[in-house]
Amino acid sequence: MHCTGSRWTADDLNALARIIAIIAMGQAVHAAQIIAELLPAEPAINNKDLRENAKQALSIRGNTESQREVSRYHRDGLIFEAISWAAAKQLTHGKALLRDPHVKSTTQGLDGLMIELDEDQSVIIRATIFEDKCSKDPRSVFRDEVMSAFLNYHKGSRANDLLAAAAALLEKTGLRGTRIIEAAARVLDREYRAYRGCLATTLEDDSQRRRNRLFAGFEELDGIAASQRIGGVLVTGHDLRGWFDEVAKRAIAYIDHIGNGEA
Repeated sequence: MHCTGSRWTADDLNALARIIAIIAMGQAVHAAQIIAELLPAEPAINNKDLRENAKQALSIRGNTESQREVSRYHRDGLIFEAISWAAAKQLTHGKALLRDPHVKSTTQGLDGLMIELDEDQSVIIRATIFEDKCSKDPRSVFRDEVMSAFLNYHKGSRANDLLAAAAALLEKTGLRGTRIIEAAARVLDREYRAYRGCLATTLEDDSQRRRNRLFAGFEELDGIAASQRIGGVLVTGHDLRGWFDEVAKRAIAYIDHIGNGEA
């Protein structure tokens, strides 16, 4: 076995769409509390500009088919990153620090970072690098994009990005100044690092055999245990893009709904 993994499905699309809408409104911190405490999924701040920003992020735009296809790719990527983040929040029961998901499309930097701390919240016991990809060809995107990014981190090519991201998360613990950098430095040690590659898939890939094929090559990240290589799949249905269209439609409908009640 070259990795461990998780399989996700969404039983309640409306609840999921609400969480995504709240994240798109720039309120991931509030969404984390909703997930941890099972609170009603409502934004902490209901503001017209926030609603419009979120609807823009969740909409497909462009004057040509090519432009619309690129817009769809970015929108679905944002939604999937939010789902991956929410799944990590559920699995850790709020005891880990996670970098907030993006609210605008980006092709640079970390998709996500999670750090787990000791009881004193001063020592990192695990740092997990996320790569979340939503594609109709998940095998190729894992092989060519996810593994390429992971290998860069594994070889130390992006050590400065990793250190800076960990330091930013550690500021939430109360550590200050140089102590933050000293604590964050543990993310540079492979012994305490994990890699989590997550893919959106259709029912066609929903078997153990197909999942093994999707994540083939993960063992190229050598010198670490299988438990430090984590593969996650979101099973959408028969039509991957149609599933994301439906989630976005419900999220926008919810944003419009909460807007109707504002004076």
